[in-house]
Amino acid sequence: MKSGSSPGRFGNPEATNGLLMVSPTAIYATLLLAAPLVAVVVYSLMVDSKVGLSSGLTFANYIEVWTGRIYQAIMMRSLTVASLVTAITVLLAYPVAYFVSFHVRPERKSLWLFLITIPFWTSYLIRVFLWKVILGYNGVINSGLLSLGIIDEPLTVINYSVGSMVATLAHAYAPFAILPIFVSLEKIDRSFLEAGQDLGESKLMTFWRVTLPLSMPGVIAAVLIVFIPTIGDYVTPDLIGGGKIPMIANMIEGKMLKQNDKAVGAAIAVTAMLIVSVVSIVFLLLNKRFLRGQK
Repeated sequence: MKSGSSPGRFGNPEATNGLLMVSPTAIYATLLLAAPLVAVVVYSLMVDSKVGLSSGLTFANYIEVWTGRIYQAIMMRSLTVASLVTAITVLLAYPVAYFVSFHVRPERKSLWLFLITIPFWTSYLIRVFLWKVILGYNGVINSGLLSLGIIDEPLTVINYSVGSMVATLAHAYAPFAILPIFVSLEKIDRSFLEAGQDLGESKLMTFWRVTLPLSMPGVIAAVLIVFIPTIGDYVTPDLIGGGKIPMIANMIEGKMLKQNDKAVGAAIAVTAMLIVSVVSIVFLLLNKRFLRGQK
């Protein structure tokens, strides 16, 4: 090595110490995440027969999943439900985050954030069961409407429907959307808003031209945080949908456990991951574009 040249990447003691600190976590994450993912991909390329998985690799499982009308219908339903939940959740979360950021005194913001996270105190499963009680045939809504004489018989449209699933999921993931939007709004320099109003812009136009564009990274983060777990949700379609409106996760469970067709189930899982990956990449590129526009 020439004199005066910088040490190699691994010759730097600080880099070596950092690598040693990160290595156990990286290995642990690889074993927990990468290894099961590789196993699912391998399963999806195998042939499942009555005697078990064969060693030959094939794309027949993917062809069946991508061309089968049942699979296409359930995947489209999953995308539709996830998109509706994401849109409703973000649209309802933005005003809440905006109010806490701009209209709540600084010393009380922590209290508001604390109240927003209260739903996390209970299990997700319990919250879904509560919505089942509220929306059930003899649930709170139907009982209340019957007692008031508004309806003569319980409504069936609010139970075991896509709408009930969307409402349940939107409530469950609302805090996940509020928090990133709030953080993004908190980072906005208030002098930008004052400058816009000093130039004669109304509050509405200042919000449209300044606040909303600067908060878009938080909005995009909220979209991803809500969309990704929603499309793979298993509990809500099973309980609120009554098992009559399956989504991708329910279809995977049925193939792998009930029908014992692990190869096709794995192909469905990989297809779902590919769809989520494409959607995530699109929104990450949008986020990168907004971040560049702020510089």
